[in-house]
Amino acid sequence: MKNKVLIVEDSSVILRVLKHLAKQSLELEPIFATSMVQAQQLYEKHKDELFAGIIDLALPDAPNGEMVDFLLSEGFPVIVLTGSYDEKRRETLVKKGVVDYVVKESRYSYRYAINMINRLYKNQSIQALVVEDSKQYRNHIVRLLEAHKYQVLEAENGVEAMAQLQKNPDIKMVITDYNMPEMDGFELVQAIRRQYEKAEMIIIGLSGEDGGLLSIKFIKNGADDFLNKPFQQEEFYCRITNNIESLEQMNRIQELANRDYLTSLYNRRYFCEEGDKLLKQAEKNNTEISIVTIDLDYFKSVNDEYGHEAGDEVLKFFSRELENILGRFLVARIGGEEFCIVVPGLSNNKVVNLIDGFKQHLAGQIVDVNDDDFVRIAFSAGITNIKQETINAMLNTADEYLYRAKEAGRNMVIGDD
Repeated sequence: MKNKVLIVEDSSVILRVLKHLAKQSLELEPIFATSMVQAQQLYEKHKDELFAGIIDLALPDAPNGEMVDFLLSEGFPVIVLTGSYDEKRRETLVKKGVVDYVVKESRYSYRYAINMINRLYKNQSIQALVVEDSKQYRNHIVRLLEAHKYQVLEAENGVEAMAQLQKNPDIKMVITDYNMPEMDGFELVQAIRRQYEKAEMIIIGLSGEDGGLLSIKFIKNGADDFLNKPFQQEEFYCRITNNIESLEQMNRIQELANRDYLTSLYNRRYFCEEGDKLLKQAEKNNTEISIVTIDLDYFKSVNDEYGHEAGDEVLKFFSRELENILGRFLVARIGGEEFCIVVPGLSNNKVVNLIDGFKQHLAGQIVDVNDDDFVRIAFSAGITNIKQETINAMLNTADEYLYRAKEAGRNMVIGDD
């Protein structure tokens, strides 16, 4: 597994900064060297584990970038650190295929280099689609994206692009030319936006024509950004990185909005939205779907006897157990000590047995609520497979069974039968 980063820097001051930043935020394991000889030895020793490198351009035993050249000849991804900006050297290194070129100007520069490694590592899971009728330009963009570790797919026009999106629904970024046969860039952007929201996919427009009005038209049709051809490599990378990170930030915000603040389980709003989708799917396929409501027994007494912090610990413990054992299903905390689960594809009896088994598992667990006090958890549950128009309607039926379980003495599971 490639989970290590080679960092080569001869300045002791800069090396300390890089070590601190790597410890603070690098998602991979760093290994450090201060010379070309030492770096080559580490490279040979860890070659199969190394993902990328941050390499000083001028080392005591390699003053003219020999270490960078060596690693590039090995096909190894390199971010170059240099003490001064030289346009000709930058152009040469870019042509050779360095991932990036960072001038040692401030702490921000080193943080940028560390973050770029993290970015490359994340990019491995991101699919990008390049839509361009010019094979030469398409190949150029593909090479740039692959150098930054993206999974790259290709299409010659908008029609092919829509077919690719159909086959590969996980695509997160589309880079499309404007002037193409069969379906041009504007038509493609409009077709994509009919299916994908901005929080689901990035679209970047390209054109070799005058970009003023084209960029406006692209963005008004739903694109996130626009680049004029020909473009500088660094500008290309900055644009796609900024857009990908904005998408990830939107997704993080959306994920937080979908989660319960205390337990990190899904909240009621998300549960009902996704539950309704699962219900429609079950109706369409004529398959079983169960709704489970769970309420912790005597939870108020935990709060009264040990305090609300102890009650929170019980809720968090219970939620972790739910997630560990039943997390393959849609699980949510919908309020207080009440939880719900959607279980597709199983009969009512099987789900009753499943929840009974979970109840027995919990019976053997003890929760440490404040270092000195321990409590056991029990719950009552109601389960229904009777399909109704909405998940909320099914929840009401499951709640009726839950109340029966409470009235019958608690610590039991009641289903449709």
